[in-house]
Amino acid sequence: MAISGLGSHSISLFFYVIFATFLHEGAAQTISAQGQNLVTNNVSVVEGETAIISCRVKNNDDSVIQLLNPNRQTIYFRDVRPLKDSRFQLVNFSDNELLVSLSNVSLSDEGRYVCQLYTDPPQEAYADITVLVPPGNPILESREEIVSEGNETEITCTAMGSKPASTIKWMKGDQPLQGEATVEELYDRMFTVTSRLRLTVSKEDDGVAVICIIDHPAVKDFQAQKYLEVQYKPEVQIVVEFPEGLTREGENLELTCKAKGKPQPHQINWLKVDDDFPSHAVITGSDLFIENLNKSYNGTYRCVASNLVGEAYDDYILYVYDSRADGAPQKIDHAVIGGIVAVVVFAMLCLLIVLGRYFARHKGTYFTHEAKGADDAADADTAIINAEGGHNNSDDKKEYYI
Repeated sequence: MAISGLGSHSISLFFYVIFATFLHEGAAQTISAQGQNLVTNNVSVVEGETAIISCRVKNNDDSVIQLLNPNRQTIYFRDVRPLKDSRFQLVNFSDNELLVSLSNVSLSDEGRYVCQLYTDPPQEAYADITVLVPPGNPILESREEIVSEGNETEITCTAMGSKPASTIKWMKGDQPLQGEATVEELYDRMFTVTSRLRLTVSKEDDGVAVICIIDHPAVKDFQAQKYLEVQYKPEVQIVVEFPEGLTREGENLELTCKAKGKPQPHQINWLKVDDDFPSHAVITGSDLFIENLNKSYNGTYRCVASNLVGEAYDDYILYVYDSRADGAPQKIDHAVIGGIVAVVVFAMLCLLIVLGRYFARHKGTYFTHEAKGADDAADADTAIINAEGGHNNSDDKKEYYI
């Protein structure tokens, strides 16, 4: 074989290739050295980006380091690249390391790469390159654009053409929700994932964002969102414009019916529950005006508002007070009155008992000085004498009443 005209570098490459071929074909045994003297790492890389393949030797005795592709073709033999693929570039070469970059990675580059160390016997370590393909922009669709409160709606989110399959999560505002996912496998281990979310909406959901979040190792913060549009029946409130205090005879009453809904209420009606409206009551749109109030107007006045979703109402109870009424009416608390009466009766009973006992103890203790002298006499004559003698001291006579 003539090799004239080849430079020294080409001659070296020629002999390296011959030597490598001899080792491939003639080696009886190859030792896997992953995690031992020869070390490499698995690589995950996004399609189109650059992968770094590292072959490292802990203790090298000047043995040759070589990197092979999944088809066991030599990519680098020491610092020489026999393979005609310019995407492979030497990053670093030394006795202890062979570091190679692979740019613009595609799915066809995925597989097991081999680091070889030409010892006796040869050692091998394996680096698996995994190519990640991010999904396309998420596609968010809803069964209907506008939903009425209390109804169920369905929203779907699709992540197309990813590797590996994407995971889809749902959020409604700050609340996580659970969807139902289906996975479709395409060509070249590519996947399309569709998640369906079913939820029953309320009026509080109007304007709230439903977010579809794509979880994939090739992308971050990949999401799409849709704002819910919920129709709901009116919310009704009656506001007293006049008077500020009590409604008295002879005064006027002005009420306003405030109604809010989606869509905005198209009809507002006033009525008096279980009775006819006063003949001179004036209704202007959402306002009710009654002048010169009297007690015959007492009752419940109702404002009813409706839209396409439904209707709702609010009530105002009118009670007309005397023109002299001042302040809010006092409610009679029968329990308090009963308690007071009970206390008074009890106190009177106690007083009667005390007085009865007192009089019982002092019964017959009414005496005069005259009677006292007669009481001490031995017979009637003596008693008379003693009693008459008591008249001599009339100045000192006193009566005691108990």
